[in-house]
Amino acid sequence: MPDLLLELLSEEIPARMQRKAADDLRRLVTDGLVGAGLTYEGARAFATPRRLALSVHGLIARSADTREERKGPRVGAPEKAIEGFLRAAGLASIDDAEIQSDPKKGDFYVAAITKPGRAAEEIVAEIVPGVIRDFPWPKSMRWGARSAPADSPFAKGPAEGTASLRWVRPLRSILCTFGPETEEPIVVPFEVGGVIAGNTTEGHRFLAGREPIIVRRFDDYVASLEAAKVVLDAERRKAIIETEAKNLAFAQSLEVVDDPGLLDEAAGLVEWPVVLMGAFDADFLDIPDEVIRLTIRQNQKCFVLKDASGALTNRFILVANIEASDGGKAIVAGNERVIAARLADARFFWEQDRKVPLEAWGAKLDSVTFHEKLGSQAERVERVARLACELAPLVGADADAAEKAARLAKADLTTAMVGEFPELQGVMGRYYALAQGETPEVADAVRDHYKPQGPGDAVPSEPVSIAVALADKLDTLVGFWAIDEKPTGSKDPYALRRAALGVIRIILDGELRISFWRMLSDVLEREMIGSGSASMEGSEYIFEHVILVRDRELSRNKYRRTDRAWSFDEENAFIAESRRHVSEDLLAFFADRLKVHLRDEGARHDLIDAVFALPRETGSAEGASEKTKEAQDDLLMIVRRVEALGNLLDTDDGQNLLTGYRRAANILRDEEKKDGEGAFADPPDHHLIEARGASEERALFHVMQAAEGHAREHVAREDFEGAMRALAELRPAVDAFFDHVTVNADDPELRENRLKLLNMLRQATLTVADFSRIGG
Repeated sequence: MPDLLLELLSEEIPARMQRKAADDLRRLVTDGLVGAGLTYEGARAFATPRRLALSVHGLIARSADTREERKGPRVGAPEKAIEGFLRAAGLASIDDAEIQSDPKKGDFYVAAITKPGRAAEEIVAEIVPGVIRDFPWPKSMRWGARSAPADSPFAKGPAEGTASLRWVRPLRSILCTFGPETEEPIVVPFEVGGVIAGNTTEGHRFLAGREPIIVRRFDDYVASLEAAKVVLDAERRKAIIETEAKNLAFAQSLEVVDDPGLLDEAAGLVEWPVVLMGAFDADFLDIPDEVIRLTIRQNQKCFVLKDASGALTNRFILVANIEASDGGKAIVAGNERVIAARLADARFFWEQDRKVPLEAWGAKLDSVTFHEKLGSQAERVERVARLACELAPLVGADADAAEKAARLAKADLTTAMVGEFPELQGVMGRYYALAQGETPEVADAVRDHYKPQGPGDAVPSEPVSIAVALADKLDTLVGFWAIDEKPTGSKDPYALRRAALGVIRIILDGELRISFWRMLSDVLEREMIGSGSASMEGSEYIFEHVILVRDRELSRNKYRRTDRAWSFDEENAFIAESRRHVSEDLLAFFADRLKVHLRDEGARHDLIDAVFALPRETGSAEGASEKTKEAQDDLLMIVRRVEALGNLLDTDDGQNLLTGYRRAANILRDEEKKDGEGAFADPPDHHLIEARGASEERALFHVMQAAEGHAREHVAREDFEGAMRALAELRPAVDAFFDHVTVNADDPELRENRLKLLNMLRQATLTVADFSRIGG
C-alpha cells in the first residue's frame, strides 16, 4: 500500500508548541483522509525546531465508489416539487429517476446517485491546504509581500492583506510525496500562501549545506536528515541529551539534577543536540539552591549538577545546536558570562530582601489586591491568621505558631526575589523566616501552605503547616463562593477545584477529624459578613459587594430593600439564609471533589453518594445525640464508610442484602402510593408478630432488632467494617422472609404490620448507608 509523507518547514517553532502541533497535524490530516473515504494502517508525527512532519503508511490509493438514494416526491406530484427534486439530485430529467412503491404511501420517485471514488493524491491535495490554513496555533503571524494590502507600495505579486496565510513562523517549504515502496512516489501538487509543495527539504541551518535534499519516502527522509545533522524524533533527541549529560557529569563524579520539563524544552530547541559543561563562581553557592537552579534554568535553559551528597555544585550542563570548531569553548564561555550576570542579580535580591524583616514586607500587602470584591492581600492575611489559629487545636498545632506563620505566609510576595521569580513564593518566605530567627515549624509552614499544588505534589505533614494550608484554602473557597465566582464547566480561573482537592488530601492524609458544616458556617459568620460592612444596627449598607445567596431572585424578592432602613431582624435573617445557602453549596462542591478523588483511587461514586446522603449526628441542646437533616461532612469518616461499604458489597451476603433491600423498597414504594407516604413509618407490632406472624416473619424481626443494635454500636465506635458485618447477618432471614411470607396478605392488619417490618429493614440499612443511592 502507498505511504504519504508530509513536511512543513518553517522558521523556529517555540519548543512549548511543538508536541501539540505534531499531534494536531496527525489528527487533522488523518481525520480528513478518513472522512474522505481513505483508510490507513498507521500514522506518526514529528517535530523539530524548524519542521513538522507526518508519515501515514498503508494509505489506500483510491476511495471507494459510493451510491446514495435520495427519496423524491410522489408520482403525479406538482411540477414545482418535481423540479426541486431534480435540482437537488442533479438529474436532467425525471426519466432518470427510479419509481418505487410503498404499500401505504403509493409510488414515489427515487434518485440513485453514484459517486465514483477519487485518487488519494487528489484528496490529499484538497485536505492539506485547508489543514495548513486553519492550523490551531496558540499564536501565529503573517509575513512577506502577500500580507501587505493590495494597494501597498510594498506589495509584490498577489497581495492578500489579512487574508494571507498565518503560521507560527514564516513557512518556507512544503514536502508532500505519495506512493508505494516499490515505485517512485509522486509529488502531491498543491500551493498554500505562495509556497508550492515539492519533494525537497533542508538539513541543519548551519551544519548542512544549502543544497536541497531530494526525498522519496519516509525511510530515506529520516536518513537524509540525519546525514544533514537533523534528528527528527524528539524522543531520540531527549535520549541523546540525557545520556551525554549523564556521561559528562559522571566523568566529574557529579549527577544531573533531574528536570523532565527542561529536558523536553531542550529537545525542542535543537535539531542536532551537542551537550557541553560549564561552570560559575563557587561564591554564588551561598544563594539558595532553588534560586540558582531557577536562574540557570529560566534564563539559559541549562541543567544544574549535584555532588554525591546531594549538594548543588558550581557546574552546569548546556545543550548547543551546533558542533563548533573550537569544541564549544566559545559557546560555554558565553553561557558562563550570562549566568554569572544573572546570578549576580539574584545575589543582590537575596541580600537586599534579608535587610527588611518579613513583617515589613507583609505590611506592603495593603496595596496588593487579592480580588476587587474580597479586598487586599493584607485583609486576606488577617482572615487566614484568625482561621489558622482556630484550626490549630483540631490538627494538633500550636495556635500562636499557626497564627504567626499565617501572618508571614504571604509576606514574600512583595520581595524583589519573588517579584523576579514568582515560582519561588513560599520558598523564599521560608528562607527569610529562618534568617530572621523564626522557628523551623513556622518557616516550614510559610513554604508549605501552598501545598499540594497538584495531584503529584506532597501534602503538608507538620501540624502548623497543615493549619495554615487549610486556612489559606478554605478562606479562598469560602470567599469566592460568597461572591458567586464558582467554577463553571471547564473554566476555573481561581483554581478552586485544586484548592478543594488540596483540602481533601490534607484531611485524608493527616487523618484529621473536622466537621465541614460547622467550619464553613463559622468562617462565613466571622469572615464573610461583608466586604467592609458597616455595623448591623439599622445600617442601610449590608453587602456592597458580597451577595451571599444561591437563588438571588428569591432572596431579592423576600428581602427587597425599601426606602426605609433594614431592621436588625431583617439583616440577621438575610445573613443567616445566605450563610446557609453558601455552606450547603460549598459542601456539595466538596462532595463532588471527593468523588473525583476517590474515583481516581478506584472507589465507586455511587457508594460515596450513599454515605453522603446519611443524616449527620450532632449534639442537641441537652447534650444528647440527634440526627440533623444536613449530609455527612466528616470527610475521613465518609471515606472509611465508603471503604467498608465497598468491602460489604464485594461479598455474596452484601449483594443479597442489597437485593433484599431493593425488593423491600420497591414494595413499600408501591404500597405508599395507595396508603400515603409515611403510612408504615411506625414500628411493627411485635405482639402481633408473635401471636399471628409466620416463623420467618418472627425470625426476621428478632434478627433485625439485634443486627440494627449491633450496627449502631459499631458505628458509635467508628468501626464501620463491624457495622457492615452486623448488617450482613440479616441476609439469611431476609431471604427466608421473601421466600415464604406474603407481604400483601388478605388480612389488612397483617399486611400493614409486614409493611412496617419492611420499613424497619429499610431504616436499619440507614445505620451505615443510604442503599437507595447504590447503583448496579
